[in-house]
Amino acid sequence: MSKDEIKYEINKVLDQFSDKALTELLTYLKELDANQLSENTFSEPLNKILLEDHVLLSRLAY
Repeated sequence: MSKDEIKYEINKVLDQFSDKALTELLTYLKELDANQLSENTFSEPLNKILLEDHVLLSRLAY
């Protein structure tokens, strides 16, 4: 999947989030950026969440 395709898919999901959820997500992403975590530090927990909690994430998106 290309970067543009990934961004498009992320935006489709984000469009379903509430304003509060988007604000919290933005805060979290800014913290990640500020801390300049290594890719492995970030991607491993994220991958675990995406793989194990995809049903929950789907419910949260709606």
